[in-house]
Amino acid sequence: MRPKLEKGLVQVYTGNSKGKSTAAFGLALRAVGHGFHVYIIQFMKGSSYYGELVSFKRLEPECRLEHFGLPGWVKQGEAKPEDIVEARRALERAQELMLSREWDIIILDEINNALWFELLTVDEVLAFLSKKPEQVELILTGRNAPTQIVDAAQLVTEMVEIKHPYQLGINARKGIEY
Repeated sequence: MRPKLEKGLVQVYTGNSKGKSTAAFGLALRAVGHGFHVYIIQFMKGSSYYGELVSFKRLEPECRLEHFGLPGWVKQGEAKPEDIVEARRALERAQELMLSREWDIIILDEINNALWFELLTVDEVLAFLSKKPEQVELILTGRNAPTQIVDAAQLVTEMVEIKHPYQLGINARKGIEY
């Protein structure tokens, strides 16, 4: 029989620096090593060119990743209806998985960005959080976590940029930033 969490928390990784998704993915790796089941839902990731899409397949069936979103970028205040539909599909899928109780940890990667870009409302996400079963851990990542989401969490980490390669003209690197 596999282990179960006695008490799941809500964690938020936010801030202006890199490392939010990486921290959540490190937690997923550790949890799978202890026999927990982890499901990752990625918001706003319509492209299929992220290294984690390949690497997490190696951890199946204990860890799965599903991504939602259209290819390309969303501009704040200029979201297309299709972008909103994709974000809501992702949140509905996360709720289905959370309530199934088959998954111990659910990572909502970039959900805070979906809020920032007005693809979801804070009320929708708070309603989702209010349905969390006791033994499920939720991890929410992305910049600009709203105060209400921070207040609803038991653990909040803010990644603060001190120095970044972009400042030196170094673009995102395969295997490091994506």
